[in-house]
Amino acid sequence: MPSENRLKSLYIGRGKSAFEISREFGCSEHKVNYWLRKYNIPKRSIADAMYRKNNPDGDPFRLKKIKTLEDAKLCGLGLGLYWGEGNKNKNSIRLGNTDPKLIKKFLDFLVKILGISKNKLKFGLQIFSDMPSNKTLNFWLNNLSKYGINKRQFFKTTVTPSRSLFFGPLGWLP
Repeated sequence: MPSENRLKSLYIGRGKSAFEISREFGCSEHKVNYWLRKYNIPKRSIADAMYRKNNPDGDPFRLKKIKTLEDAKLCGLGLGLYWGEGNKNKNSIRLGNTDPKLIKKFLDFLVKILGISKNKLKFGLQIFSDMPSNKTLNFWLNNLSKYGINKRQFFKTTVTPSRSLFFGPLGWLP
């Protein structure tokens, strides 16, 4: 059984998971969770654990010092887009929009102001069933080509059934 200090050092200090600690001590993950509860060491959420795993060197955001008017405008625009159309999740930055020019500006904000590496960017498409999936993906790949975005950076496309209207013999029908 590890001491409280050793367990805190591994779990909190070094950010190891309960699974990793269990391998180190040759015991079950359940046993490590028991020790964490016994020593009142709060467990990380799954989101926090994934964030730590994906960012072992710490927070990947390196806020650039704003020196020019252009940077100030880009920062203001990026923050405004995030505030208005972004999610408020502490472990990711997400923006939902269909305007390629607006998305490009937001990417400029992420890369130039927040210092996010282009290869860490991930994208998700949510389309309606009457839209061709491959054509839509290629549209976005072409629009984001200046950032070096590739197909592997896109999650599986989410397809929502279309509720398009059509004109039938009785007029407009849902």
